[in-house]
Amino acid sequence: MGTDRGKVDTMRLPWMRSVEPLAPPTHEDLIRLVALGDEAAFEELYDAVAPRVYGLVRRVVRDPAQSQEVTQEVFVDVWTQASRFDADRGKAMSWILVIAHRRAVDRVRASQASADRDLRQGIKEFQESYDDVADTVETQMEGERVRKALETLTDPQREAISLAYYGGYTHQEVAELLKIPVGTVKTRIRDGMIRLRDKLGVA
Repeated sequence: MGTDRGKVDTMRLPWMRSVEPLAPPTHEDLIRLVALGDEAAFEELYDAVAPRVYGLVRRVVRDPAQSQEVTQEVFVDVWTQASRFDADRGKAMSWILVIAHRRAVDRVRASQASADRDLRQGIKEFQESYDDVADTVETQMEGERVRKALETLTDPQREAISLAYYGGYTHQEVAELLKIPVGTVKTRIRDGMIRLRDKLGVA
């Protein structure tokens, strides 16, 4: 009996073999499933890579709320463009991060363009003693010229104008942020606008 038991102990019967655990799916595997419309795979991919995507976007965009919006846009792109992923051309993570960087840069450019338009509009509407200031500013001003002109202002003037036109705050809100009277805010903005007008050659 002992000999028979020893034989059984050493036999490698099929049902006695250890089962190797399945390796978790790679990012590339998940992308392929996403391309087929697999929502579970998409959720798993999101959980796996979202922190890195958000981290990259945040470094470019800076603003937390906008960074969250851009991150969501990135994953919409991943869902709709998954079929375009080509594993022969690179890793899935790299492909996703390229989308994230492109989206982040687009958001920064759009925000900057909007701020430039707001400031141009502000200068356009600000008329000291010339009725034609607005038309002249509109035709001559460009974003780069505006930024260079802003550098010539005093720090208080530039701060007040930046908050009002780039930050979108009202005069009252600027006053509360800077802890100064509203009248002081208006004076800084007025004096800064006059200086900007002169620097930009508006007459």
